Amino acid sequence: MDEEYDVIVLGTGLKECILSGLLSVDGLKVLHMDRNDYYGGESTSLNLIQLWKKFRGSDKPPAHLGSSRDYNVDMIPKFIMANGALVRVLIHTDVTKYLYFKAVDGSFVYNKGKVHKVPATDMEALKSPLMGIFEKRRARKFFIYVQDYVENDPKTHEGLDLTRVTTKELIAKYGLDDNTVDFIGHALALHRDDRYLNEPALDTVKRMKLYAESLARFQGGSPYIYPLYGLGELPQAFARLSAVYGGTYMLNKPECKVEFDEEGKVCGVTSEGETAKCKKVVCDPSYLPNKVRKVGKVARAICIMSHPIPNTNDSHSVQVILPQKQLGRKSDMYLFCCSYSHNVAPKGKFIAFVSTEAETDQPEIELKPGLDLLGPVDEIFYDVYDRYEPVNEPTLDNCFISTSYDATTHFESTVIDVLNMYSMITGKVLDLNVDLSAASAAEE
Repeated sequence: MDEEYDVIVLGTGLKECILSGLLSVDGLKVLHMDRNDYYGGESTSLNLIQLWKKFRGSDKPPAHLGSSRDYNVDMIPKFIMANGALVRVLIHTDVTKYLYFKAVDGSFVYNKGKVHKVPATDMEALKSPLMGIFEKRRARKFFIYVQDYVENDPKTHEGLDLTRVTTKELIAKYGLDDNTVDFIGHALALHRDDRYLNEPALDTVKRMKLYAESLARFQGGSPYIYPLYGLGELPQAFARLSAVYGGTYMLNKPECKVEFDEEGKVCGVTSEGETAKCKKVVCDPSYLPNKVRKVGKVARAICIMSHPIPNTNDSHSVQVILPQKQLGRKSDMYLFCCSYSHNVAPKGKFIAFVSTEAETDQPEIELKPGLDLLGPVDEIFYDVYDRYEPVNEPTLDNCFISTSYDATTHFESTVIDVLNMYSMITGKVLDLNVDLSAASAAEE
C-alpha cells in the first residue's frame, strides 16, 4: 500500500464509485478503499437475510416471503431519467456494457387525495383528469410552448428571456392554476420544494423538456429506467471500469484515517499501520466527520407487499410524487415501487419505499399519507438517517466530500453533486454530449 496516488477515494457509495471511474478514465492513478466488506456504502443493496439483520436483529426472515437471494433491496432507491445526466455518464464511460436496464412502468402524482398519471405532453394534458376542460386548454398551450422552446433560437421564445423571467411569471402568462403548477413543478420538473417559482424559468423549462424527451425514448409509461437486479449493480460496474483503467480497489480496510501535512492539506490515508500517499481525497461524509455538518434527516418506510400500488394501472415499477402542498408539508414525499419484473424480489412480491425529508421525530406518523396509498403490506421497516454536507474549503485541504443522499426517488440531484465534484477535482467540465442511442442495447 505504500505507494503514491493522484487520488484516494474512500467509500464505495454510488457517488464515490462514479467519480473513481471518471478519474481513472482520465488517466489519474486512483486507490479506492472502503471500511466495509461490501460495495455500495449507504447505497448498498440487501438480500432478505441482510435486511432482517439490519432492521430486526435476527437472520431468520419468515419462510412465506420466499428465498433470501431473490431479494435485492436498494437502501437508497432511485429511478434513472432515461435521457438524464446519469445515463450520459454511463455512456461516456461505457459502463452500459456491464448493466441491463428496463423501463419503469409508471409515473404518478398525488393530487386532492387521489393518484393520477403525470401528463407530460400537450396530448396527455388534454386527457388528464387532473384538470377541468378550460384548464386543459391553457395547460396544452403551455406544454406546446415548452416543447417548441429551443434555448439558442429566439424565434421560439415568444419575446421572453427565461434567464430573467421567473417561473411564476411564465406560468402567470398562461393563466395556470395552483393545482396545475403543483404537478408541473414537482412531478414533471422534479423540484423538491417551491423555491423554483421565484427563480429564472429556464431551469424549469429544461427539466420539463428532459422529462418529455425521456418519456418519448421508450414509448413506455414513464421517463425512468432501472437496472435489472437493482442499483447495487451500479457501484460494482464503476468499480470494474476503474480497475480496467488501472484503479486499485481495497475493501474491508478498517479505520481509514486521512492524514494532513502542516499546512492542513491532505497527504495520505492510513489503514492497518500502512500509509498510502496522495494529492487529493474523495469521500463520503462518514470518513471526515469533522469537515461536514448535519443539514437534515430522511424518514422512510421499506415495505414488502404481494401486490402493486393500487390506482397505478397495476404498474410493476412506479414512482408516485406527493407534492408538499397537497400534504401541508414543507417538503415532498416520494413512493418508489419495484418488483420481480426488475429481479429485485421473488415472483409475486413488490418492494415499496415511502420517503421524505423528516420534519418530526415520528416517521410512522409522518409517512402515513404515503403508506395509506400502498394497501396491505406483508412487512414494514422504518428507518431515519441524517443528511450531511461538506463545510470544508477543497481548495485549501484537497478534500472533496459528497453530500448525503436526499429523500427523492430519482437520480437527478445525485448526479449534479457528482458532476460538480468532478469539476472541482479536475478543473474541467465533463462533456456529456454523447450518443444516447448507445445505451439502447442494454435497455431492452
